[in-house]
Amino acid sequence: MIRGLILLIVLLFTFVQAEAFEIILPAEKKSIVNTQYAFFVGRATGNETISINDENVYIAPNGAFAHTIKLKDGENRVLIRSQYGRQFYKLYKNKLISQQEFPAEELEIFKAVVNCDNTPLRETPVDGGLNRVGHLFAGTELLINGSKNGFYRVFLSENKIAWVAKKDVTVCENSVLNPAEFVDMKTERFKNASIQTIEFTKKLPYTIEDNEKEIILRVYNPELSPDSVYNLNIPKPKKYTYKLTIDGGKYTLKVRKLPEDIRELTIAIDAGHGGSERGAIGCLGDEEKVINLNIAQRLAEILRKAGANVVMTRECDAFVSLDDRVKFAKENDADIFVSVHLNSIGDVPMDVHKTRGTSVYYFNANSQGLAQAVNKYVVKHAKTRNDGVKTASFAVIRPSDYIGILVETAYMTNPLDSVLYTSDDFLQKAAEGIAEGILEYIHK
Repeated sequence: MIRGLILLIVLLFTFVQAEAFEIILPAEKKSIVNTQYAFFVGRATGNETISINDENVYIAPNGAFAHTIKLKDGENRVLIRSQYGRQFYKLYKNKLISQQEFPAEELEIFKAVVNCDNTPLRETPVDGGLNRVGHLFAGTELLINGSKNGFYRVFLSENKIAWVAKKDVTVCENSVLNPAEFVDMKTERFKNASIQTIEFTKKLPYTIEDNEKEIILRVYNPELSPDSVYNLNIPKPKKYTYKLTIDGGKYTLKVRKLPEDIRELTIAIDAGHGGSERGAIGCLGDEEKVINLNIAQRLAEILRKAGANVVMTRECDAFVSLDDRVKFAKENDADIFVSVHLNSIGDVPMDVHKTRGTSVYYFNANSQGLAQAVNKYVVKHAKTRNDGVKTASFAVIRPSDYIGILVETAYMTNPLDSVLYTSDDFLQKAAEGIAEGILEYIHK
């Protein structure tokens, strides 16, 4: 009798444990982290109620939940429990050492040479963010007069400095400063493009400014004097791309009008992540890379039917590097580049339930109009919350060769959004929204 009762209790306990919640993130119950917040996402079963460190957790109708806990330095114990079971997590947070603001170290001016093409020239000595003012070519000579935080300070003119990472340049043993000589300047205008060239006897640092009515290329310090700056000003159409190339010390800036007929356009569709790079993981265990590809394939089909030439950076579950995605778009002369993603919440004090919906990102000013149109129609078709149009320095949308946007259709880590993106028609509606935004942008 007693033995039978014990067996019954064990069976009941096993059943209860089997019916308890599942934690998708964090993946490990013991870990060392450098983040300020611990982010818990998972799924509940039936009528389960869940608390994390005695804070009640909202559970969406499909069982999805998400919750953040602010971490203190050192060991953090987290208890997750429901009426069906409990789990313990132990997270050790490393103490972050604040970076004290030190002034730049002043250096006697010397010469350095850029190692690789596409080297960022930045406004501030910070590796990241929206502080790029140009991208330098390999072999460009720079005048260095300061140092800070792993960066050299670059002298451009009397009123202009910039910063370049020390790892991206080679200091010249022979720092004899030889001025460059101006060679020639030329302008050519065509029906759909304007081309301007300016030539010097060697490569020099430059910046590009995309202003309201024109694009300005500034080439700095050819004559090694504080006010030695050459400007190229090119008027721009309403919808345009631009590209700077160099041959020796000859700079060529081409500003091209975007075709108004979709049949003359090449659109590159980029399904984010893929292969070993899964992307964000949703509350129910969904992988972002799978959803991205599904939306991208539907989008490609819609645009092809509308007459566009469509190319895809990946058409299956394969890893493609960011550099290769950009290279592929350029090799196919893409006019428009659309990267498809779903969002997640990073290490910031966001309300996981208010932070949801569709956001669209752009980097260059020529892409803002497309971002606004796509954001409007994805929200309309997919019935998501409008999370806004924003700027960001994502590698795939930095080139100005094409009009580039990155679409975050919904938040993988938001319980309410998970109800949307796992529904039968969300993928199609998101694709239709992106397509309608593109078509309106082209034809408006």
